[in-house]
Amino acid sequence: MPNPWDIGSARLLEAAGFETLATTSAGFAWSLGTLDGQVSRDELVSHVAELSGATSLPLNVDSERCYPDDPGGIAETVALLAEAGAAGFSIEDYDPATGRIDELELAAERVTQAAEAAHSLSEPLVLTGRAENHLRGVDDLDDTIARLLAYRDAGADALYAPFLRDLDQIRTVVEAVGAPVNVLALPTGPSVAQLESIGVRRVSTGSALAGAAYASLVGAARELLEDGTSNYAAPGLPDEIRRAAFDS
Repeated sequence: MPNPWDIGSARLLEAAGFETLATTSAGFAWSLGTLDGQVSRDELVSHVAELSGATSLPLNVDSERCYPDDPGGIAETVALLAEAGAAGFSIEDYDPATGRIDELELAAERVTQAAEAAHSLSEPLVLTGRAENHLRGVDDLDDTIARLLAYRDAGADALYAPFLRDLDQIRTVVEAVGAPVNVLALPTGPSVAQLESIGVRRVSTGSALAGAAYASLVGAARELLEDGTSNYAAPGLPDEIRRAAFDS
């Protein structure tokens, strides 16, 4: 489940053969010229509407904390995402305002609110409960598993602990939670085939594709500025996939 950050990248990924997509909060923020965590709910909802309207694929939404402090809170966020065309969304337990992981009771209560809103819709959304420990430098697998179990029991349909990269640890999580697990693809992590072999049900890319694209842009710009050459342009975008993605 790769993560596009704009209409063009979404259409390219669909043309490449993927069957589902997900937004990336960081990649989308970068496309707006800002940092992750600084995108408003209105901006996110508009982004979801654009992407869901641009491809025929189901779209999962990286909705961060589901904006609990905005008008209507989590339930309103879920309703807006559904109206915008989302097929699923996630809710995470890291609070950027405090720089800490939420207390488990509060985090589980918010998952309950999200699940009730998602599952009461005429076309229910798939809810992913996220435990942010490892992404935020908290290397506590036992706590991560406890959180994922709590989020499962609170109504999450899928579970996600981004930045787990050890295959044995991931296997432990999969076996412990007894629910579909999403894993973040990492340069130093297991391959998709390895993850499939231990029962992982979904793999996403987070901001990696956007980061790779922007890194290529910066590298090309430096070559042009410093060397005055344009070797960066040699590979190009294959005409076949460009036409498949953009010739509408």
